[in-house]
Amino acid sequence: MKRKFMEKLIAWKTQEKAPPLLLMGARQTGKTYILKEFCKDHFAKHLYINLEESRDHVSFFENSLNPEEIIRNIETYRGEKISIEDTVIFFDEIQVSERAIAALKYFNESEKPYRIVCAGSLLGVQLNRMSASFPVGKVAIEQLYPMDFEEFLLAVGEELLAAEIRTAYGKLKPLNEALHRKALQLYRTYLCIGGMPQAIMEYIAKKGDMVAYDRNIHHNIIFAYLADMAKYTTGTQAVKTAQAYNSIPAQLAKENKKFMYKLVHEKAKKESYEGALEWLLQSGLLLKAVRIDLPQAPLSAYQKPNFFKLYLSDVGLLTALSKFHFGEILLETSLMYRGVLTENFVAQTFRCAGLDLWYWESNAEAEVDFLLNVEGNIIPVEVKAADNTASKSLSSYRDRYKPDHALRISTKHFGYTGGVKAIPLYAVHCIGG
Repeated sequence: MKRKFMEKLIAWKTQEKAPPLLLMGARQTGKTYILKEFCKDHFAKHLYINLEESRDHVSFFENSLNPEEIIRNIETYRGEKISIEDTVIFFDEIQVSERAIAALKYFNESEKPYRIVCAGSLLGVQLNRMSASFPVGKVAIEQLYPMDFEEFLLAVGEELLAAEIRTAYGKLKPLNEALHRKALQLYRTYLCIGGMPQAIMEYIAKKGDMVAYDRNIHHNIIFAYLADMAKYTTGTQAVKTAQAYNSIPAQLAKENKKFMYKLVHEKAKKESYEGALEWLLQSGLLLKAVRIDLPQAPLSAYQKPNFFKLYLSDVGLLTALSKFHFGEILLETSLMYRGVLTENFVAQTFRCAGLDLWYWESNAEAEVDFLLNVEGNIIPVEVKAADNTASKSLSSYRDRYKPDHALRISTKHFGYTGGVKAIPLYAVHCIGG
């Protein structure tokens, strides 16, 4: 279902001497599925080894980091030879063995044409803990995010609409009014279900019937995340991590979405909760946008690390965690959802496109939702949930810093007026390329 990501994998395959590929991402984003499909469709032979399920295979890495010895032991264990020239080997759940991760360096340096792909849950957490022995520069790292809105359109058979949106974006020309309304309604549907592959498959299975849609899909994913927190952190840390994760709807419901520890717990302090936040960020469950006071390249040089906003990795999970009814979103019977979901949707889409998340604020008087660094040109981005696009903050920013242009994301049509490009919410994915 991740068609655009599959293109990255195919590009990796075409390299004459491709390094081992390590696929990271939050649990249940489809890492195992997409790598299995890739191996099956693009190689003559493939070998799948789940290190969490087979501890015997883990022992081969504990005994040696030499690729030939590891492969020979696997062959002997399985009772069959492995044709290195036309076989891709998929090590899944590789996070269970630091030695297996360390061995990737030696697979890369070997003169033999090994083709290795790997995936695992909570890899970000694991790699951070083993930074001293991680094979830096010897591994191709890719990040898998939930499916963005365009990938959702492709998955549900709306290829023609997706193409029209791309064309309209390139020309900044409005879509036909009927297509505009259709795209906005599908966007609202996406706010309900998000981009987790299992959630989209449920939507397809129910033929778009949101009444019949099984909302337990989202609740089960959230439960699995909370179970990971309990399993992979200490007792006290697990409680704090869950509290921080569950506080995100309240954090985003505020007019000022800056993260506040007191919304996690009334007595919460940075010192006692920053470890929990770091675990959530490294595991891919949260996204972080950091405040910039001076919008100049590189933005990282002007960041204020203690001032930040946090978003969930998937807007469908945010809808579930916020306990919104689908009807409130699809029929717009309540405006409460808008501030909570819309900015999260944009943040998620930008991150999926590989864009860093920054925002600008001036003395708590003006705030621009996002800043993008496009080839050294800093572009301010204002996000509006509806068609009311008046913004004193964006005007203040433009008067002060004179950017080449600004982006205003809303439910309005494409357009370009007075140095501001209007981008409909259903076309945010186009901004990243």
